[in-house]
Amino acid sequence: MIGFFGYCMRARRWKIVYPTHIIPRIENWFDHERDQLPLWLPVFIGIGIGLWQFAGTDRIVPFLLIFGSISIGGIYVGFERRFGQVLVIAGIALSVGYGAIAVKSDQVAAPVLGKIWVGTLYGRIAKVERLGARDVVRLELKTGGQHSLPPKIRINLKPEQYENKNFMVGAIILTRARLMPPAAPALPGGYDFARRAWFQGIGATGSAIGPVSIYKNSEDGSIIGDARTALTQHIIRQMPKTTGEIGAALITGDQGNIDPVDAQAMRDSGMAHLLSISGLHVTAVVGFLFLLSSRTLSLIPPVALRLTVPLLSACFAALGAVAYTLLAGAEVPTVRSCIAALLILLALAIGRDALTLRLVAFGACVILLLWPESMAGPSFQLSFAAVTTILLLHETAWMKQWTALQEEGFIARMARGLVTLIITGVAIELVLAPIALFHFHRTGMYSALANVVAIPLTTFIIMPSQALALIADIAGLGAPFWWIAGQGIMAILMIARYFSGLPGAVTMLPAMPLWAFLAIIGGGLIAGLLKSRLRFAGFVSLVAGFLAMFTSPRPDILVTGDGQHLALVQPDGDVAFSRSQIGEFSRDMLMEKAGTQVEPIAIERWRGAQCSPDNCVISILRDGRKWLILATRTPYPIPAMEMAAACKRVDIVISDRWLPFSCRPRWFKADRKMLSETGGLAFYLPQNRLVTVNDNNAHYPWVKAARAARAQADLPQ
Repeated sequence: MIGFFGYCMRARRWKIVYPTHIIPRIENWFDHERDQLPLWLPVFIGIGIGLWQFAGTDRIVPFLLIFGSISIGGIYVGFERRFGQVLVIAGIALSVGYGAIAVKSDQVAAPVLGKIWVGTLYGRIAKVERLGARDVVRLELKTGGQHSLPPKIRINLKPEQYENKNFMVGAIILTRARLMPPAAPALPGGYDFARRAWFQGIGATGSAIGPVSIYKNSEDGSIIGDARTALTQHIIRQMPKTTGEIGAALITGDQGNIDPVDAQAMRDSGMAHLLSISGLHVTAVVGFLFLLSSRTLSLIPPVALRLTVPLLSACFAALGAVAYTLLAGAEVPTVRSCIAALLILLALAIGRDALTLRLVAFGACVILLLWPESMAGPSFQLSFAAVTTILLLHETAWMKQWTALQEEGFIARMARGLVTLIITGVAIELVLAPIALFHFHRTGMYSALANVVAIPLTTFIIMPSQALALIADIAGLGAPFWWIAGQGIMAILMIARYFSGLPGAVTMLPAMPLWAFLAIIGGGLIAGLLKSRLRFAGFVSLVAGFLAMFTSPRPDILVTGDGQHLALVQPDGDVAFSRSQIGEFSRDMLMEKAGTQVEPIAIERWRGAQCSPDNCVISILRDGRKWLILATRTPYPIPAMEMAAACKRVDIVISDRWLPFSCRPRWFKADRKMLSETGGLAFYLPQNRLVTVNDNNAHYPWVKAARAARAQADLPQ
């Protein structure tokens, strides 16, 4: 490699012929954009991470050669030129991004379970999570590899299994459990728990069977974890009924106790971000501590006269931010917000602007290097998109003019501030809507209006009241403050229920193409981060992406990966399920993928369906062509000759069991064997197109590990 680099350096002496006007023009353009160039560093790191998503670690060598060639090209252009500097740094950033997630994936690599396992095991508790709303306690256990199990597993306990027991981190339990491999997406584009489990090191999930006993108590436990659990229960007890669960989520990040109806109302009204500890909560804590410490220190003459009060207050607030992050479980969104808060406090301490796009870019670089896997998740995308939108909006000339201090009365100032909040909220929702639709296939339409009230209420009333209540509880005087916080949460729930109940409160769309999402993201970055006329190209990309998003067709047929559930979808959003018994999770998943809120009907009521207790033959008309689908509904076998004749008459056969080789439909047979290879299915009949879960995912390390584990499990023992 060193010799190749030296050869490339000597090659600079060669005479390369190129139009003499191109390099100066490019150089002038880069010089015009010089203040914006640092903002693109996290973008190129993210592109490197994204390329790993498409190619995996197997292709790291050719990609690194490409990235190295970009940097070498920059060296050839000349590092004294800004164009050359950009090429060198871009190549390095791409390499760093690709390498960061490749290294992270290799570091967390752990065996996964190959097939369902039932047996008795010992496990040392690594994490305890109480999901009060579901009456479940979730334990992460370290197994030590016993019974050839993965080193880390996760099991759920029912009330009768955890009542009157104090599970603490470090304790060893004895239980019988049923374990399964981490679940892949049930439908194309669905939530991939296997990916999340891979980066968390979890190789199996399941539930305990029968009694769970503590074999050995914890010797040291987890001080932070125990404090978090105790604080959660304390807040729930102290606050008014039905408000303590949300109050605890704001302080400790524990959302497991929130009523599912309230949680859904918060999501549909666009206020679910209040329940997940992020920038809003960390900012409220830091602001409260900074204000409290600065006012307190100012009252101490020796400190106020001899020391720098803002610097001391910033240090106190920084310690509080770190403590709050640890107390809230140190999840990636909370850590990300804590890092941003520390950077802001540092900027304040050294006399720099508190919040700039460069600061946001630096924070994004830190997160991408430490947790590169988070880039593909909605949390990272939503939070950084929101902050960047706020900064870009308030850097525009017209917004600066609108928000500039003016000689006007109190009511006029309040009205101006309210209008500013609404404009900012609408801008944020326009930017976040495509991200929410891509990941969740739904978005709230009135969230800007709901958050105008909810965010100030949370920041200035609820969380400060909770902080004062916790302080006053030392002397047993916290009840009034808990009551105030409870009234604020009741107001938030009223807002959530009102806006979520309005007509058109939630918009659902079918899955958009990946290229459309990338066009929207890329177009937004170009339009927002560039200052020259080239930024208008970003608007072209945005328009193309939005058009593709709104015109994406609904799938005509959806089949879950186990073959048990089939959904028929009409272009207008009507849906029918093949089985009347369907779980809430599967139902919601199928409805989201179909992009509809229409109440589903039984397949017997579908026009063109002829059903018996064992199977259904469905007729679907698309673009003048009649499609026939045969779907089985029970595990009872059908005589082979009868099944073969039925298969021959239809285009598609769908079944959750093995079908004989003689079953040959005109187009596609999706039985248990085929579905084990393809995963869930989405049929687009007018285009004769079939999308599967396992399309182009063979390079993912968690998919490779799962297939290797299945192959090993199938070997004769």
